[in-house]
Amino acid sequence: MRAKKYIQTILYGIGLATLIILIRWLEFRFIVMQHAFEIYAGAIAFIFTLLGIWLALKLSKPKIETKIIEKAVFKSSSDEFEFNQSAFDDLGLSKRELEVLQLMATGLSNKELADQLFVSLNTIKTHISRLFEKLEVRRRTQAIEKAKKLALIA
Repeated sequence: MRAKKYIQTILYGIGLATLIILIRWLEFRFIVMQHAFEIYAGAIAFIFTLLGIWLALKLSKPKIETKIIEKAVFKSSSDEFEFNQSAFDDLGLSKRELEVLQLMATGLSNKELADQLFVSLNTIKTHISRLFEKLEVRRRTQAIEKAKKLALIA
């Protein structure tokens, strides 16, 4: 009973919606026919703008070449670390420099090293520069890697 009551309202709504869609479609066709050149010119301009942006991004992108470097990792066969006293003596490292090297391998900054060893920041910098000279390296990572290969640190 209730459905019959609203059927007429629903049919009027569907009819009006259909008329509005038809009017909008006719209006759209009129606009397209009346302004066809402007629409085509705008579409071409849009396409060339996108093409220009793509080309600019393609040409201005730096040529980066990715190289994959495989490196053998030194790992001793035994699980227990054995300190290499002869390498320590050959390099002429002091016990304090070895201590700085061990702490440096844990990832501490110069300031943190100085705080932990109760020395000044300049003293730490001096120890690190002497370590670099004795190990013949230029960076912390190189020093740590070489010290591990020589079995000076674990």
